[in-house]
Amino acid sequence: TVWNLLGSGLPLLLAAVAIPFIIRHAGVEAFGILTMIWALIGYFSLFDFGLGRALTQQVAKELSLHRYGEIPGLVKSGLLFTLATGFIGGSLLAGVAWILATDLLKVSASLQEQVYTSLLLAAAGIPLTTLATGLRGVLEAYEDFKSVNIFRIFLGMANFALPAATVYFIGPSLIWMVLSLVVARLLNVWGYAWLMHPKLPAGWVYNGKVERKKIYLLLGFGAWMTVSNVLSPLMVTADRFIISGLLGAALVAYYSVPSEMMQRILIVPAALTTALFPRLAALLHTDIAQAREVYRRAVKITVAVVFPICLIVALGAYWGLYWWLGEVFAAKAWVIVVILSVGIFFNSVASMPFACIQASGNAKITAIIHSVEVILYLLILMLLINYYGLVGAAFAWSFRAMMDFLILSRTVDAKILGGRV
Repeated sequence: TVWNLLGSGLPLLLAAVAIPFIIRHAGVEAFGILTMIWALIGYFSLFDFGLGRALTQQVAKELSLHRYGEIPGLVKSGLLFTLATGFIGGSLLAGVAWILATDLLKVSASLQEQVYTSLLLAAAGIPLTTLATGLRGVLEAYEDFKSVNIFRIFLGMANFALPAATVYFIGPSLIWMVLSLVVARLLNVWGYAWLMHPKLPAGWVYNGKVERKKIYLLLGFGAWMTVSNVLSPLMVTADRFIISGLLGAALVAYYSVPSEMMQRILIVPAALTTALFPRLAALLHTDIAQAREVYRRAVKITVAVVFPICLIVALGAYWGLYWWLGEVFAAKAWVIVVILSVGIFFNSVASMPFACIQASGNAKITAIIHSVEVILYLLILMLLINYYGLVGAAFAWSFRAMMDFLILSRTVDAKILGGRV
């Protein structure tokens, strides 16, 4: 968990410096578009069809049962499939890039050409991101969180440092900023592959057979998980795209910057659930009582750590933004931070039952829950943005996070761990 926290948290120190620099030199609208491109790369990378987490679950299970001979074929099948589906996702983004740049995102005319080219570059980076997800999934199954997070630190810092560096050395061009993100992902794939190779049996690249049954095995878990993987980030990031469509891209940064930074609090539960997942995947098949105790302890730790963080952020919202981004930005965004702090708390705790359900192999449950949630959320989101603007978007997001927590927690109690936890 500590290594996972370092992997997610250290880049934020650089972000605190890089974000104001990019906003000052590239402009609020250009930075708002950059945050949307970050979100699009992350969203379309979910075309791994859940195989990153499926590889973690299946490889951890095979390791716990000492069936080491099954692992090479499992890994090779999964990685090739994630690469192929990444190309599909990248092709789809490239196909809608023009309409996004010229119409849907309501970008200023002077930026439309840059945004279009940037989206094409982002599309090229999606296969690299899906492949990296699969490679990282294998490493996490071996619980090698130290090695994984050394490279996560690199990628996280590159997300902020490289765009800032291109602005400083080349100028405020979105094209160069996005190109730097693609280069970082290429290096990240190489790093994960280099770390994973010695963990697998010698000659796994040649001896591991790509079998249809292994792909079906992974997809049996990953297909349902894909539904959650598509809908869950949609519910996290859809607000900024709808804001852009209804209110204009010029206002996105006043919402996306507080939202982006508030969501960094989620590194705490994410660090814990990432470490928890392979362990629960084994315990739920071998020792349900121990799984129940591990889960209960994880929930208590999350509440104890995240609640005071959210409270402090809410109380210091105005002065923090004033010191960081100036009086004008603080005046427009501090209320958003206060409202989102409530949603972030519930979203943090909800990550524990979410991980538990999926570690049990019941990804179908979370898929059904999120399929219902997303329809209701998007309707509420558009309604509240129309009436209350950016504040309405924050209210809609926080309400959705609270309901998600209540539903997932009840599901774990009733269906996974056999009684109220």
